[in-house]
Amino acid sequence: MSSTSTFRTAIVPAAGLGTRFLPTTKTVPKELLPVVDTPGIELVAAEAAEAGAARLVIVTSPDKRAVVDHFRPRPDLEATLEERGKTALLDKVRRAPGLIDVDVAIQDQALGLGHAVGCAESSLDGQDEAVAVLLPDDLVLPTGALRAMARVREEFGGSVLLALDLPREEVSAYGVFDVEPTGEQDVLRVKGMVEKPRPEEAPSTYAAAGRYLLDRAVFDALRRITPGAGGELQLTDAIALLIEEGHPVHVLVHRGSRHDLGNPGGFLRAAVDFALENPEYGPGLREWLRERVTEV
Repeated sequence: MSSTSTFRTAIVPAAGLGTRFLPTTKTVPKELLPVVDTPGIELVAAEAAEAGAARLVIVTSPDKRAVVDHFRPRPDLEATLEERGKTALLDKVRRAPGLIDVDVAIQDQALGLGHAVGCAESSLDGQDEAVAVLLPDDLVLPTGALRAMARVREEFGGSVLLALDLPREEVSAYGVFDVEPTGEQDVLRVKGMVEKPRPEEAPSTYAAAGRYLLDRAVFDALRRITPGAGGELQLTDAIALLIEEGHPVHVLVHRGSRHDLGNPGGFLRAAVDFALENPEYGPGLREWLRERVTEV
């Protein structure tokens, strides 16, 4: 089995309120805020398509249809750009609709990440033995982690999660894995997971990085877990149940970087990082940053 056939559907939970970006997110979904000139969710969709996904299921709330509309063609806009000879802009407008087939699942109530993932089950069919879940707040660089995770699933079976090896003093903001070695570099067997532990109590320094390749069995587990605080169903509880029942779960340690688009500070860092790599904006921005940092 090739890594591209390990999964064909990617799920992106995008129903959140984006409270840390209010008041902007009163009208503009957080997932459509541009990292330079490309919405974060388009970058995530491109990552899924590059890894071999044929379909993207966006789980969103009834009032955030604009997120899905971003992946629909706009013939009127395209015709106007074509008439004016703006071919570069035309290519950008057509990029998202041409990336991947997009379906939508509605999450009527914000009842946790596990509930959001469960909302996508009706969009799957018998060919979906595993699904990828990509959290749109997380940009994992360089891309390619999902392909590597697919190879781990081919070798070890079960479910595969992505992890970052963080300084111990930073782990309290994340879900942290309790792991043991497999004999293969950067692939660890998961024995358990602790949400936001105190640094001195964390079972390791390996933290969840917003990428999951989950066996179809996770949906059965989601139906059997009980809600936690606020009535929310947590994906980590479903994964913990699978581990308890002997389902193989592994982490792949990612030796790259991650940007957190879920808060303004992380979003700004991502925008600067991407802009510096952009041939149009990078040189001028680099020079301005040098001058500005000197002034500060």
